[in-house]
Amino acid sequence: MAEQPMLKFVKIERDMPEKRAADIRREDFHEIYAEYADAKAKEQASRCSQCGVPYCQTHCPLHNNIPDWLKLTAEGRLREAYEVSQATNTFPEICGRICPQDRLCEGNCVIEQSGHGTVTIGSVEKYITDTAWEEGWVLPIAPTTERAESVGIIGAGPGGLAAADVLRRAGVQVTVYDRYDRAGGLLTYGIPGFKLEKDVVMRRNQQLDAGGVTFKLNCSVGEDVSFADIRAAHDAVIIATGVYKSRDLSMPNGEAAGIEKAIDFLTASNRKSFGDVVAEFDSGRLNADGKRVVVIGGGDTAMDCVRTSIRQGATSVKCLYRRDRANMPGSQREVQNAEEEGVVFEWLSAPKGFATDGDKVAGVMVQKMRLGAPDATGRQAPEVIEGADYVEEADLVIKALGFEPEDLPKLWDTDGLEVTRWGTVKAAFTTGQTELDDVYAVGDIVRGASLVVWAIRDGRDCAEAILQKFGAGETVMAAE
Repeated sequence: MAEQPMLKFVKIERDMPEKRAADIRREDFHEIYAEYADAKAKEQASRCSQCGVPYCQTHCPLHNNIPDWLKLTAEGRLREAYEVSQATNTFPEICGRICPQDRLCEGNCVIEQSGHGTVTIGSVEKYITDTAWEEGWVLPIAPTTERAESVGIIGAGPGGLAAADVLRRAGVQVTVYDRYDRAGGLLTYGIPGFKLEKDVVMRRNQQLDAGGVTFKLNCSVGEDVSFADIRAAHDAVIIATGVYKSRDLSMPNGEAAGIEKAIDFLTASNRKSFGDVVAEFDSGRLNADGKRVVVIGGGDTAMDCVRTSIRQGATSVKCLYRRDRANMPGSQREVQNAEEEGVVFEWLSAPKGFATDGDKVAGVMVQKMRLGAPDATGRQAPEVIEGADYVEEADLVIKALGFEPEDLPKLWDTDGLEVTRWGTVKAAFTTGQTELDDVYAVGDIVRGASLVVWAIRDGRDCAEAILQKFGAGETVMAAE
């Protein structure tokens, strides 16, 4: 029987007791770990049943050809597996890291449904694409011909970057406008580095830049450049701003110091990881170190906040959610990870106000809830249990209540950009076409706060629609 790769590392320590593990050369460890990862990827991929109805594929927003690249991985044909994977996904290494696979592909794996544990699709996807980068299989963006048409993309998040990638490969001239100093949107500043390493995102940004995409960063539309000027400069415009307006709580003492928005907390933490000077972090305002932290909310952003707080050295971290665990919108895998790291979840608990010590927050006034009759969607509505209130002590309270769209027609002084009653931009389902000629919209600004994988899907679909309008025909994404 062949020796298991990770056992080799144990054997090194056992056979050379005088040499500490920390002294073993880094390249030795990486070689051993790479062999272990390869073995695990092949082991998991070989578990795929190659079923006649691949629910994993149909439940992936990108309809990735998962069975085929699992089969290729199991056979050791990693380069071919990568090529199949990236044919339908612009950023497979990112989706492999942050997609809620437990709700999508893995949750619908027939092996999982039969009670034998899912194939770890996300981990295999991450592995084959990381390997592709290491081996040089990810080739530069190099259009065979340059086209005269120009597209302006407002927003450098996953939807905008996915569209930029498709368009640029077809030779279209692409300019991306973004208010931040780095491209990536929430991939860069919203998602913690322990879930999505920032060099992974920067690598894709650099690939787009080297491939001829022009980035205009620190550029706020409506302030630094008008929407009208962007439309005049391009043959088509894609709105991919995402939704960044935080939902808020209107409650007693809600303005006290120490009550912060999730996006501010996560952005400060991510900026610090880049080595930026972050005054709000250094002053302690957006730093959980040594504090009792309470996070309000039950989505993936709340999970990012509680797990970041643990890593920053909080003395305690609690998460308040007004429904029970089964009704939590965030990933159950994330909840489990957070619990293993020491986060305490207070289910059926909702804030009703804040206790203060002077002008600083001292706690959250909590009212206990029970689940009542289902609402119009079938989801049980929470009801207050009278007389069951208490105060949850806190030095830092983070509001992770979700995001809403900004009022783009007002911010951009634009007539004719139709929005829904929720403030999202009205756009055609598959193409992203808005009511304005040659103006498209993709991602969260159309869907509302959603998943990265859906933004990628929207960006790719929209880019293909624009290319069809330009007469470029259908692009072939299988080869880079």
